[in-house]
Amino acid sequence: MYLVELNEIIENGENDSVEFKRKFSSPEKIAKAMCAFANTSGGKIIFGIDDDKSIVGVESEKGELELISTAAKFYCEPEVEFDTEIILFRNKDLVIVDIPESSNKPHRIILEDDSDENRVYVRFNDKSILASKETIRILKNSNVSSPPVQIYIGEIEKALFEFLNENKKITVKGFKKLVNISERRASRTLVNLVKAKVIRHHFLDNEEFYTLA
Repeated sequence: MYLVELNEIIENGENDSVEFKRKFSSPEKIAKAMCAFANTSGGKIIFGIDDDKSIVGVESEKGELELISTAAKFYCEPEVEFDTEIILFRNKDLVIVDIPESSNKPHRIILEDDSDENRVYVRFNDKSILASKETIRILKNSNVSSPPVQIYIGEIEKALFEFLNENKKITVKGFKKLVNISERRASRTLVNLVKAKVIRHHFLDNEEFYTLA
């Protein structure tokens, strides 16, 4: 990466494809960001930069590269692919981890203490957020190798399209109430329509909703 490009990335701050880390923390936290980028559209983690964009640098590149590798191999399931680069910037070493969008979604974080279910994260603005069950289903079917989806347009689907034509967006709970079906069936129907690219799935201001494609 050229220094001019790196400087522009830093000036633009954290977003849906960039995360700054002042120092290397636990492998679980690194894995969380790596999985989120792999599950979304890819991105970069830059170590040695504070949240306020100040350059602090890293101390031990070798040890930190080993920690990144450990996070990707043993705390992400399946393993997350990545590339690393060490750049001298303003007399400080920065470690850049480049994670491409995965073709093997979803990636889950493996928790050491096994105190909870393995978790799936996605990137939203400058945060890695826990994916809903609908998002996880969509991720599973977003890979190139996923089979094509066939859908049936019945009365509940027609009611959904009519509602979206007039109201622009709907949630799972809103769809459930609209056509008087179970939340599980509402969720499954919306996910299948997203897979078929008939509707779109969105995150905005911590709200998850659907619109016509």
